[in-house]
Amino acid sequence: MRIPHGSRILAALLAAPLLAGCFASGGNDDTSDGAKDGDGTRLRVALAFPPAEQLSPYGADATILSRLGVTEGLTALDANGTPAPALAQSWRQVDARTWVFTLRDATFQDGTRVTPAAVSASLGHAGEARPAPAALAGATLTVKPDGASGVRITTTAADPVLPLRLTSPSLAILAPKAYDAKGAANPVGTATGPFEITKLTGTESATLDRFDDYWGGRAQAAGVDARFIADGTARANALRTGEVDVAEAIPVAQAATLDAVTRKETATTRTTSLLLNARTGTFKDPALRAAARAAVDTATLAKGVYEGHADAGAGIYGPAVTWAAGKRTAPTGRATPGKPAGAAVTLATYDNRPELPEAAQVLKQQLEKAGFKVTLEVREYSRLESDALAGKFDAFVLARNTLLDTGDPVAALAGDYTCDGGFNIAQLCDKKADQAVKTAQGVADTGGRQDAAMAAEAAILGTDAVVPLVHQRVITGVGARVRGVLLDPYERTLVGTGTRR
Repeated sequence: MRIPHGSRILAALLAAPLLAGCFASGGNDDTSDGAKDGDGTRLRVALAFPPAEQLSPYGADATILSRLGVTEGLTALDANGTPAPALAQSWRQVDARTWVFTLRDATFQDGTRVTPAAVSASLGHAGEARPAPAALAGATLTVKPDGASGVRITTTAADPVLPLRLTSPSLAILAPKAYDAKGAANPVGTATGPFEITKLTGTESATLDRFDDYWGGRAQAAGVDARFIADGTARANALRTGEVDVAEAIPVAQAATLDAVTRKETATTRTTSLLLNARTGTFKDPALRAAARAAVDTATLAKGVYEGHADAGAGIYGPAVTWAAGKRTAPTGRATPGKPAGAAVTLATYDNRPELPEAAQVLKQQLEKAGFKVTLEVREYSRLESDALAGKFDAFVLARNTLLDTGDPVAALAGDYTCDGGFNIAQLCDKKADQAVKTAQGVADTGGRQDAAMAAEAAILGTDAVVPLVHQRVITGVGARVRGVLLDPYERTLVGTGTRR
């Protein structure tokens, strides 16, 4: 089955419960209190983002599916950001354009087997999705069964990072019955992870039960009761009062209200940036983009808004990407800052991450001091994303995990900052930036690819379409009796087979 070229929006995060030993956990491995006959107790989890597309794996909801241990792909990211086995137990490169992935013995949650035909069809549906997943940006794949347990994937051009690309949560493998006649995917009871969705109540909650036939072993928790709580203070309160066992994305303003034992801080590859619309409006002018960049004081944001739980923006990749600092070069081709002279700007952000509206308010003040006239707009993310992608705002404050979609730094740049990028909120279309990204995409050697990625970063930053603000540390609230929470710097996992209370 042929997968056409595509690119996709912010999203999502492949469940990798087998990585429970790779990331820091919420505690030791003692038997959970309250377990009955070895069946475990249920976990209560508060998530920040409600489903935007009825839990379709092709959009932002892939994050939910992955963090709750529902979906998996052929490969997963390990702690070093390299591909690790998931539904594929091994793989080999036949030639520059061909790879064969050997499947493990696994079962879908509907009781059918994970077969080469089912995997090929599932990846085919992902490629046919519109918009297509960001992991497929710049790639055209042909996927076919290879014998009784293999899948052969052929690319039209050499793709040195294909196993890394396949870690994307939006490339999760689902059973054949998950797909309707139009190719829409329904993960309820059709995935392969340790937990199976049994009920979804709109954007309020989801019920998950343990999938006892999971190939990686029976989960210790009997199930997960997930609540979607967009308000960060409410998430923190729910943890503090014992209503939930785990609460993601605790606002920095609430961190001090949690007991030290329940407050887990994780350095992540997430960068908060100011994206300036380079296609239309005020910031179509490079000189005014340069003026906006010069007006921003990132140290004030890191110390004030984030109260020291973030580092001032250094680039698109932050300190959690350990190799980046030593390879970073100065931005190239920047324009001389112009005079705003009261130029009107609509600045937008979302409130699912509580720091963002406050950061946007500080940016509004800084831009106004520089001479811009700024209107601020704040909504819930699911009600904002389509307008942002359509270029309806002059500026946008976004918290973006730069290694979320594939773990490949080059893929992140291609998706976010090239003419054909599927998550190009900055509306950037710059020939030099595109060429730098294209050059990086062709480099196979790890070190050389990193060097090329940093050269592309310099070209993109030189356009001033993106102004890195801060590199975040995520605070997760974990109940004192909870063990085995997956505190993942890539933010793809949260609940796995060893998570329990």
